[in-house]
Amino acid sequence: MADLLNMILHIDQTLGVWVNQYGAWVYLVLFLIVFAETGLIVMPFLPGDSLLFIAGAFGAAGSMNVGLVTVLLLLAAILGNTVNFLIGRTIGKRVYTADWRFLDRNALMRTHVFYEKHGGKALVLARFIPVVRAFAPFVAGVAEMSFARFQVFNVAGALLWVLLLVLAGYFFGNIPFIKVHLNTIVLVGLAAAAVPVGLGVLVKLARRK
Repeated sequence: MADLLNMILHIDQTLGVWVNQYGAWVYLVLFLIVFAETGLIVMPFLPGDSLLFIAGAFGAAGSMNVGLVTVLLLLAAILGNTVNFLIGRTIGKRVYTADWRFLDRNALMRTHVFYEKHGGKALVLARFIPVVRAFAPFVAGVAEMSFARFQVFNVAGALLWVLLLVLAGYFFGNIPFIKVHLNTIVLVGLAAAAVPVGLGVLVKLARRK
């Protein structure tokens, strides 16, 4: 069981093993991982960005159907955010006062400030920021954004996130240097996206004080 959990948490590194052992079932596994990471705020630790990139690389190598995996991951990202939004709308603003141990309150409040600053755009930007990605649709639901408006940003964000990363993996994922240093490249890319956002949040907090 521990080995299975470890493989799921690091499927971006062990995808080749999954493809060899489970064949077509790997598409369902990838769908469920992306759905859970975007749809359940208790699972922001699941691989996202690197998983999409690696899936694209396997598509380029012929181990997976890149068209099929792209469509499935798009659906997973859209449906995951939709479920997360509906959960947030159902719970409502009491989430900010309730004491739930399973909820990362720091991540919730950071995302709340992020959403207050960027509004609907936060749903698109958050796609590229781990943890915030899992909380953004939830916070939008709590804030009672209209469902139609939410879906516009939801679909736009999913298209950008999935297409950019899967296509990047497809065209560049099998270059030896990138394969060896993938984790470092992903971290640098995420930092480049997160630092300006983080500075914006700090400025917002400073102005409030």
